[in-house]
Amino acid sequence: MYAVWGDDLPTALRDPDLHARLAEAGAARLQVNLDDEAVAAAMRIPTFDEPIGAIVSVWADGDTQPVTDVLATVTSRLAGYEVEERLPIPPPDVADGERMDTLANVAVLRRPAELTVDEWRHNWLVDHTPVAIATQGTFGYVQNVVVRPVTEDAPAIDALVEELFPSAAMTDMHAFYGSGGDDDELNDRFTRLMTSVARFGADRDLDLVPSSRYVYTLGGRTG
Repeated sequence: MYAVWGDDLPTALRDPDLHARLAEAGAARLQVNLDDEAVAAAMRIPTFDEPIGAIVSVWADGDTQPVTDVLATVTSRLAGYEVEERLPIPPPDVADGERMDTLANVAVLRRPAELTVDEWRHNWLVDHTPVAIATQGTFGYVQNVVVRPVTEDAPAIDALVEELFPSAAMTDMHAFYGSGGDDDELNDRFTRLMTSVARFGADRDLDLVPSSRYVYTLGGRTG
């Protein structure tokens, strides 16, 4: 997975020529999460000096350097990571290259210094996951644990999490939390979620990237 910055990323990252070059570099599948006009109304939380413009996920086998080299030609900055994917709620399928009708939030997480790796992963992956599912209106939930960086000088991060919400969640808190218009239920869900988030440090030092989500089958070496 790559955090990317650059000019006109919606055009550059959806270009069929780029996809063909990624396939030649060994990529079999591509996912592009773009902070674009379609999600302009959504909340975003930047930690980097310049907000992340997109998150690009590539499924490839073997050496990732050729994929990184291709992506570097259409971006001004690139931070790549090998990740281990977990699917608490598998996202629904959408036609190849079609924008999913969703607000796809990607959170970039950093482990706080006061927690060991084992404590942090348990608090997040074991304790927090069912709370997140029970208190939000998500229909897709993907956890990506960082294994190692794959680009030079990649900033230290520990995970990237994608959550899919109804598009109405950009401006409607009840849609975001799945509380059905009940204010008491909304307040209860919000409090439970924020309490759980604080236990693994995701209440601070994170980037939240709202996005439009596109998936492409490229036909590279692996699936």
